[in-house]
Parts: sequence; structure tokens; C-alpha cells
Amino acid sequence: MILFSLSCSAEHGFEAWFRDGATYEAQAAAGEISCPVCADTHVAKAPMAPRIAKGLSGAEPGEAPARADAPAPDGESDSATEAAPAKPMLDPRQREMARIRGAMLTLKKLVEDTCDHVGPKFAEEARRIHYGEADNRSIYGDATEEEAEALADEGISVGRIPWPSASDA
Repeated sequence: MILFSLSCSAEHGFEAWFRDGATYEAQAAAGEISCPVCADTHVAKAPMAPRIAKGLSGAEPGEAPARADAPAPDGESDSATEAAPAKPMLDPRQREMARIRGAMLTLKKLVEDTCDHVGPKFAEEARRIHYGEADNRSIYGDATEEEAEALADEGISVGRIPWPSASDA
């Protein structure tokens, strides 16, 4: 078994165990490894300090191991036991929160990619679109609770979406 430090595309760091380097490569290519914070499956090995383990004899690094068949320094072994896909150790509540956060980040990206950002002029622009004074299009921006209520009173449908930042953890 080998422990890798990993990082997702949002730069969240985490660790995961693998049978060997080839197992990591196969699981990463298949999208089977996900970030426990944002559920991103675009992960890569992060820089990590090398660990030098003692040999089977308990010899210190640099000393000859007691057996010629001692494990390779990178932790690879010929064990027939297959490791399950790497999943950082999270309790069920943490897994659910990571899944929800991943879904919210996906929604945020979809809104940013497909809608026009109108900032603090959201209520004003929503009215202009509703009354035909501006092109009909999807928008997002900022509105106070009072502005959102006033839009609803006018029959203008709006929704509020929790907007997670990339650095939330």
C-alpha cells in the first residue's frame, strides 16, 4: 500500500491509500477518486515529502535490510489483494456535506457559464426583462430580501441560490 497526497482542481489537499502507483493512475483516469471537500474528480498528485521506511529487520535507512525480498521503497507489493477505489476516510455526514457542496459548486459554475451577471442591479434588470424593456435572458446578481419580495409581489419569478466560495471548507 502507498499513501499519496492529492489535490483537486480547486486546490483542496487530501490523502488517499492505493495498492500501488498503477492503481492510482487507473483510478484517476477513470474518475474514481473524488475530493472530500468539493467532490471534484479532477485530482492530481500533490508535492509530498519522501518517507523512508525501516526495512523488515528494523534497520535504519541506509542499512541493508535483513531479507532480500523486503518491500520496495515506494510501498509497492505483489499482494494479490486489490484495493478498493480510494476514498478519503469520512463519516457519512461529512460525505453527504461534500456531495452537497460539490453539487452547489456545479450549479454555481452552470449559472456563471450560462447567465449574465448584473451585480447589484439585479432587481432593476429583472424588472426591465419582465416588462419587455430589455432582451429576455437569464441573469444573476445581488438583491436584498426586500428587493426579492418586491419582485415576487410584481409577479416576477426569482430564486435565491446559496453561493459557495471556492475556499469554503
